[in-house]
Amino acid sequence: MANAEGHESERLARATEISVRFLNNIETVVYGKRDEIKLVLTALMCGGHVLLEDVPGTAKTMLARAIGGSIEAATTSRIQCTPDLQPTDVTGLSVFNQQTRDFEFRAGPIFTNVVLVDEINRATPKTQSALLEAMAESQVTVDGVTRELPYPFLLLATENPIEYEGTFPLPEAQLDRFFLRTAHGYPGVDDELRILVEQRFSHPLDVLQPVVGLEDIHELRDAAQHVYVDDVLHRWLVDLVRATRDRDAVVIGSSVRGSLALERAARAWALLDGRGYVIPEDIERLFVPVLAHRVVFTPSFVAKARTVGWDTAIDEFRLGCLEVAPRPGSEGDPLFEPSHT
Repeated sequence: MANAEGHESERLARATEISVRFLNNIETVVYGKRDEIKLVLTALMCGGHVLLEDVPGTAKTMLARAIGGSIEAATTSRIQCTPDLQPTDVTGLSVFNQQTRDFEFRAGPIFTNVVLVDEINRATPKTQSALLEAMAESQVTVDGVTRELPYPFLLLATENPIEYEGTFPLPEAQLDRFFLRTAHGYPGVDDELRILVEQRFSHPLDVLQPVVGLEDIHELRDAAQHVYVDDVLHRWLVDLVRATRDRDAVVIGSSVRGSLALERAARAWALLDGRGYVIPEDIERLFVPVLAHRVVFTPSFVAKARTVGWDTAIDEFRLGCLEVAPRPGSEGDPLFEPSHT
């Protein structure tokens, strides 16, 4: 028993050291966004992918390149989506080689470790669907031949939340494939001043060095799977996800894939905080990034959100779900017993 506990402690300490090193290195390029970076690394540790809904110029490309540049021997690429982008522009295609008189496969930009798919909703549904297999299975099939994508594989897709003309909204099935959705937002005043000073003569990406290897990524993923989640939290997490299906403002609630994603994300988030166990605050913090994009809301809720703001409306929805499924130990919990001391 003592040996097992010692092994777990060693694994946690090693994973914590790797994650801190990874985070700190990325922060030398992307300033003041530690929580947002942690969310993206949470997806990476869980083998998931991220939808960034943000305005232009908020370091989305820099983040993708910083993650790739922090991993030894990792590669990055960027796909700019337009209405005339074809599926083969993403996956690659077979080209006839006149010298060998045979077809040879030329890989597309999807064959990389970290890929940024910019303005994904500007691509047609046909091209969007080409990303589904890559996101779900880390592989693509072209001309009947299935090819594995590099390990690790992380897809960051962006949407512009204020410009919808000429776009093709992502269908619910594809939104559900994204592990989480988040936004960077603008940097703070001090961080923006730092950007002006440090990019006067060069760019931080020019001097970024890798600090983790592929084996380190594997260690992080393995350690996250061994983070402890109590049975009480498991039950509460399921009740919380099920609460999204019974709200008046909802047409379709979160699927079981949402339950799986929230549980895995909580494990990874706890690990990034240096803990070997999940606490209720982890689940509450991840509720919106992991679940909100999986929910289809009623037109009346959407109209209200446009009036009061999406952040406010989604937070009200979150609080409503917490009323139905109160946090264990809170006053709303049926098993809660106030202390008489």
